[in-house]
Amino acid sequence: MNLHVVVGFGPAGAATARLLAAQGKSVRVVTASGRRPEPGIEHIALDARDGERLAEAAKGAVALYGCAAPPYHRWAGEWPALAASLCAAAEATGAVLAMLGNLYGYGPVDGPLTERLPLAATGTKGRVRAAAWERARALHEQGRIRAVEVRASDFFGPGVTEGGHLAARVMPALLRGKPVSTLGDPDAPHSWTYLPDAAAALVEVAGAERAWGRGWHVPTGPALSVREMVGLLAERAGVGPVAVRRLPSAVLGAASLFSPLLRELKEVRYQFDRPFVVDSSAYEAEFAVRATPRDRQIEATVDWWRDRLATAR
Repeated sequence: MNLHVVVGFGPAGAATARLLAAQGKSVRVVTASGRRPEPGIEHIALDARDGERLAEAAKGAVALYGCAAPPYHRWAGEWPALAASLCAAAEATGAVLAMLGNLYGYGPVDGPLTERLPLAATGTKGRVRAAAWERARALHEQGRIRAVEVRASDFFGPGVTEGGHLAARVMPALLRGKPVSTLGDPDAPHSWTYLPDAAAALVEVAGAERAWGRGWHVPTGPALSVREMVGLLAERAGVGPVAVRRLPSAVLGAASLFSPLLRELKEVRYQFDRPFVVDSSAYEAEFAVRATPRDRQIEATVDWWRDRLATAR
């Protein structure tokens, strides 16, 4: 049985599950609440922090994809249990554990981010994410599991909604030609990972033995500032120039009193206050997946958001 088990069905989990299904794989998705089946994808409901139940759901799987994440403001309390469960299920079943990570674990650095940098984050969320991978890596080195991680920068593209910095806080206003607000310096170079590329990389390394035992950066296009990305999106949408305003610190502080997400974003503001550039050349030297051309990324993102907003009316 060529079973692939995807834990989580947020934007990344959904993209991964649907890519696997399109490749003809047998796909089982694990979420807390479950969902109705869709073509090629079975959905089951269980708490992924329960290692025994997750192992039962992953019995016979060739790969287990860690795409779930607790609510942003509950990372410190819930990530350790989720990471432990994923590792326990991988050990019990023999499935390759392919983890979707991010760049928080490095903490603030000067210059481009490469996989050679130490996981030296000092913030809570960065330490939690680093610890999740370090647990899996240690078990891999002990020969108890086979594990790999792909690390993405900020997601954008079809399927990215509330959590994206170029998504729900930008696209509805942009498509009306209205000004948009952003965290940090709108002119600082920033790397944006196109969601379908992250799913493709995760699936590729899960099946490539030479990838296992380390982290890899998802192929990501050249860094562009928020202002530059908004300009490309607005041009594609045909709405003319759209103003980009930096969200004042006082406004952000006041809003964070009512928004757990904004409150938690303080820890990673450094990613937007200065250049935040990802180097994915190590991945590109070893594997086939490449970043989708920027014009196709922009076109697909605008078209998806237009359809989404039209359907919501």
